[in-house]
Amino acid sequence: MTGAGDGLLEALTFQAGYNTGVVMAGSAALGAAAGGVGAFLLLRARAMAADAVGHATLPGLVLAFIAAGALGAEGRALPVLLAGAALTGILGMAAAEALTRRTRLAPDAAIAIALSVFYAAGIVLLSWVQTLPAGSQGGLESFILGQAAALSAAEALGLAVAALLALGLLLALFRPLGLLCFDEHHARARGWPVAGLDAALLGLGALVTVLGLQSVGLVLVVALLILPAVAARFWSKRLAGIFWLSVGFGAGGAFLGAAASSIWLRAPTGASIVLALGLVFAASLLAAPRRGIVAEAVRRARAGWQVRAARALQAGRGYPGAGLFGWRRGGRPTARGAAAVARLELWDRCLAEAPEALPAELAWGIDPLPAEALALLGKRAP
Repeated sequence: MTGAGDGLLEALTFQAGYNTGVVMAGSAALGAAAGGVGAFLLLRARAMAADAVGHATLPGLVLAFIAAGALGAEGRALPVLLAGAALTGILGMAAAEALTRRTRLAPDAAIAIALSVFYAAGIVLLSWVQTLPAGSQGGLESFILGQAAALSAAEALGLAVAALLALGLLLALFRPLGLLCFDEHHARARGWPVAGLDAALLGLGALVTVLGLQSVGLVLVVALLILPAVAARFWSKRLAGIFWLSVGFGAGGAFLGAAASSIWLRAPTGASIVLALGLVFAASLLAAPRRGIVAEAVRRARAGWQVRAARALQAGRGYPGAGLFGWRRGGRPTARGAAAVARLELWDRCLAEAPEALPAELAWGIDPLPAEALALLGKRAP
């Protein structure tokens, strides 16, 4: 265990060899681009589109390998395989979009149909090509779960440059894409081409998906896009915050996962990266200051205490902790305690006289009622 830990530390500090360091840096660049694109896909409710693209790439990989061999070219060349993967990946995404627009199928059903049909075709082709003389040497199965260690330094650098270019394109479209995600109708009214922006976002998602095949694999590449964005959503409500946190989480998770897979050689790169991102998500789910489980538990406990304490003060009784928190002094409510009782009485009155005005997003009996609810109570007051 100590040896493995030392090896992981060497990898993380770029002391495990040049090729390993380049692969880790390339994976981090890919994770950054995937995190950025995934943030917009999540906000635009297009998360499963990446899964459809990923599974639809398999027949393209196999067909590109076969076509290159028939033409006398090197079928295992990464650019050739990724070009074939991109072609069928885009076809799979287009098929899902066409099924959604031209039939009564829901988007998730259309994606499931495209995903399963393309992936099944790829599995059949892969099984057949393995029976060919050169097929068993193709190494195509590495694209299913990912194998970043198989990348040469030049290939890793090429993928990193392509991923950073995709991130640059995303930054160039940051403002219109943000408007599209939060208010499509306003974006259309402002003259932005909504259909074109949607196509650009899905195209960037397809590009990052194809670039991630060798590192993460087609089965798990959707996690590289979505997990950083979901984790970032726990920490921020603002688009810029979600975006940059997702970029950072994606880069860090991919870097750590690639390092781990370089030490534990039997661990697939894709699974290692997704596990690292899963740890980031779990930490965010638990520890995020506003939306994490711990913060929510503390908030609920505090809210429960405030309501019970206000009820007790309303009835002229004390309550444990009321003096400590400045709600009661000398057997009588303080100004803070009286204000808490007044707020609670307003909520009770609103519940009795105008329940439709109760704001669902506020803490019951604790937060001040909005002006609209107060105005409605005033109109209905005797």
